[in-house]
Amino acid sequence: MIVVTGAAGFIGSCLVSKLNTEGFKDIVLVDDFSNPEKNKNFEDKTFTDKVDREALLPWIDKNHKFIQFIFHMGARSATTGFSKEVYDHLNLDYSKNLWNKCVEYGLPMVYASSAATYGLGEHGYVDSHEIVDKLKPLNLYGESKNDFDKWALAQEKQPFFWTGLKFFNVYGPNEYHKGRMASVILHAFKQIKSTNKMKLFKSHHPDFPDGGQTRDFVYVKDLAEIMYFLMNNRKNSGLYNVGTGKGRTFLDLTLNTFKAMDIKDDISFIDTPVDIRDKYQYFTEADMSKLLSIGYDKGFHTLEEGVKDYVQNYLLTNIYF
Repeated sequence: MIVVTGAAGFIGSCLVSKLNTEGFKDIVLVDDFSNPEKNKNFEDKTFTDKVDREALLPWIDKNHKFIQFIFHMGARSATTGFSKEVYDHLNLDYSKNLWNKCVEYGLPMVYASSAATYGLGEHGYVDSHEIVDKLKPLNLYGESKNDFDKWALAQEKQPFFWTGLKFFNVYGPNEYHKGRMASVILHAFKQIKSTNKMKLFKSHHPDFPDGGQTRDFVYVKDLAEIMYFLMNNRKNSGLYNVGTGKGRTFLDLTLNTFKAMDIKDDISFIDTPVDIRDKYQYFTEADMSKLLSIGYDKGFHTLEEGVKDYVQNYLLTNIYF
């Protein structure tokens, strides 16, 4: 039995799809299942049970003997929230309690951290345990993820195998419900579809031209492959970056979206919203050497490959992965 928290969400549901493809059907979905739009993400998946996220810990007490692996993808993922109490409950304390259950019952665990932990990148984007205490995330979401990373590294009692995955800018199918927090590709697709045009944020940084803001965009299918690899290679616990190792600009991303939609590009620039302007990352690029060093060799979708697959095989047809 495999447990996936956040299973109705973007990354969690794509992981369930990957597990199904590999022949795993005995999967327990954990989430807050009150959002009908999110629930569409698992309608065509095969699984054995659903457990409300607030009922998970006592459920583990009763069923731990049957659990082979836990993927903890559930979190409050909005980066613009202002309630520390909510982030502490869902991203920090919940994860601590789940970690302790994994220690108690000898269960392996992969959990979602985030590249948001790196802040402005003052210490680079290397997944070294040595810099975790020095990192200065730019929002409460990043703080909550880094607080758990710090806590996990400080524990004397740890699951026999665990990894915290620092996801960079993830895009791909099953993010239809995410609203403002969806990837730029989904926003671009919707805007281009309705207007044949795309508006990008201006740069408010002298070192970056408009559209030159750079991110390590990683396709969600690559995340699923990496997590499947870790489930089958249970050694070398710790924190790992999950990106492509190659930063690309928002202009690159948008031009590829126009191309995948077979529409002539028409791009203009607008001011970055004030509420995120002073906490805006202008450059991220994952150092992927650590993951590669433990044997992951499947490679990553290029931006061109990922955007084409996402747009033509999912967005244009409105289907799920």
